[in-house]
Amino acid sequence: MKRRAERIEHFKKHPVEVQHQTFHELIEAARYTDWGIKYRYGTIQTIKQYQERVPISTYEDLFPYIERVLLGEQNVLWPSDVEWFSKSSGTTNARSKYLPITPESLEDCHYRGGKDVMTLYAQNRPNSLVFEGKGLSIGGSLHDNPFHQEGGMVGDVSAVIMRNLPTWAEFLRTPPIDVALMDKWEDKLARMADICGKENVTSILGVPTWTIVLLDRIMEEHGAKNMLDVWPNFEVFIHGAVAFQPYRELFMKKYFPSDKVTYMETYNASEGFFALQDDLALPGEMLLMLDYGIFYEFIPAEEWDKTHPKALTIDEVELDKNYALVISTNSGLWRYQIGDTIKFTSKYPFRIKISGRTKHFINAFGEEVIIENADAAITYACEHTGAIINDYTAGPVYMDDGSKGRHEWIIEFSRAPHNLEEFCNLLDQKLREVNSDYDAKRYMELALLQPLLHAVPLGTFYDWMGRRGKLGGQNKVPRLSNSREYLEGILEMIYQDK
Repeated sequence: MKRRAERIEHFKKHPVEVQHQTFHELIEAARYTDWGIKYRYGTIQTIKQYQERVPISTYEDLFPYIERVLLGEQNVLWPSDVEWFSKSSGTTNARSKYLPITPESLEDCHYRGGKDVMTLYAQNRPNSLVFEGKGLSIGGSLHDNPFHQEGGMVGDVSAVIMRNLPTWAEFLRTPPIDVALMDKWEDKLARMADICGKENVTSILGVPTWTIVLLDRIMEEHGAKNMLDVWPNFEVFIHGAVAFQPYRELFMKKYFPSDKVTYMETYNASEGFFALQDDLALPGEMLLMLDYGIFYEFIPAEEWDKTHPKALTIDEVELDKNYALVISTNSGLWRYQIGDTIKFTSKYPFRIKISGRTKHFINAFGEEVIIENADAAITYACEHTGAIINDYTAGPVYMDDGSKGRHEWIIEFSRAPHNLEEFCNLLDQKLREVNSDYDAKRYMELALLQPLLHAVPLGTFYDWMGRRGKLGGQNKVPRLSNSREYLEGILEMIYQDK
């Protein structure tokens, strides 16, 4: 860990040089692949040449090449043999994405990220006893490659990582691998609750949504007031996939009511491990990890809708501006736009926070509300009303027959506010404060009316995700949508059940 900490310090001090080195290593490695030959990687000398020659790609753009790999062809996007694929629901036309995981991306990106989490945690907490107990991780499941009978395995990225862990790592984690990779979520949940409730768990790595479901089950089975009754030595919850701020109050009051428990954020996805929190005093801010075999580019917001957007390198970015993230990786994703948006909170070292998704927003009336705005508003309303939420989603109510538009919110409370109208007013107030476009549309209710808010019973989102076949793993409740697809699906389910 000490040796690794020195290398992290190196890229913090020399970020541009490390990214340039990563860029040249990627280009050199892929020069004789089909993709590298097509774009003449052998003659690329500079980043500028690369940007001029290689187009920015979406999943749809890259899929013809990925499909060839899924069908068993090798040396298409990356020279190493590809036997594993991460399956992600994503937001691409609501269909599954299959992303190649190479030996290099597994070792130099995903595993290194996991090790670095503990390295930086130990740096922040030098007296930690986290290694005296076990780490709990909630994985997905694995299946045969549906495209090619002998073409390896596909599954949630967490499942791919677990399946490839060395044997000794099994002694450090819980539940056993056969339980962690069970296919049926309800059966897995029951087994995990039974097994993990008896272990000395000191850390959890997981998505808040599914962690909550597991913790509730364990507390119920043990008759515990909180999780510290079950795991008295618990130290740290390492979370990712969704913003933690709306969940923080729930974890600190219901599950782990102790100032000795730490919360540490990571930014890992099916496409790679990108960032992690290196300073526990800066919640929501994560260090961009620059030596994981990923070369980063950043598209400014004003370029997002252009056919050929201009992408910036790390030395060109500015603080507190929205950028769409573009990656070139050691898994063969080239200038791939993953759909996430980030902001830089510091330079040297380069720290970021996730601000949303390029496809998860509400802009039906020119208000451009992003997930960062929504999370801030939800958190503010909870803090001022004593409410605690489990989940939420929001979308537009369109103008019709001369009526004005508005936003509609569905919120599942763990602890409901005493006055739902006050909660709605505070949410609206904070949205107006953090988003000037929204404020302009709300002024004198010229275009947008007060938000419409539904408080739904506990378990609503869990049931809805289950009906969509998206329980467990890295599946996430979609926070915002520019259509009414999610709103109507949930409301229809509720009315049918009634």
